[in-house]
Amino acid sequence: MQSTVSGKYYEELEPGMVFHHAITRTVTETDNLLFSALTYNSQPLHLDDEFCKNTVYGQRLVNSIFTLGLVVGVGVSDLTLGTTLGNLGFDEITFPKPVFIGDTLRAETEITGRRESKKKPDRGIVHFETRGFNQRDEMVVKVHRVGLMMKRPVPA
Repeated sequence: MQSTVSGKYYEELEPGMVFHHAITRTVTETDNLLFSALTYNSQPLHLDDEFCKNTVYGQRLVNSIFTLGLVVGVGVSDLTLGTTLGNLGFDEITFPKPVFIGDTLRAETEITGRRESKKKPDRGIVHFETRGFNQRDEMVVKVHRVGLMMKRPVPA
């Protein structure tokens, strides 16, 4: 059985390209609660309404690692499904605005650089900058990610 490949190969990811991902997602209370519980994050900023009433935001914040995972995840089918060999790193992660339960998020990814592998001719390294926005078009997360991408297979 052959797997589905909807991601882009190294050669198709040119610096300067921007992908506006079609998937949008309204963050629910269940998302925030389950993610926080699954990752053992007991921070009351994510879980306790009464505690949050006395914070600067006056309400619960969505777990920022959930937000990061969501905006990277919605780009998988557009960019890396079946064409990546893995992530090499994440850096320059910022959360300029908070995410609240009920916010609807969308994402876009820009290709910021690439180079061929120095060791393996069948792959290359691609730099992705993913930005997530809420329903008010406020940027809520920005992350730079480096991925090891397959080159287009050479026909046998």
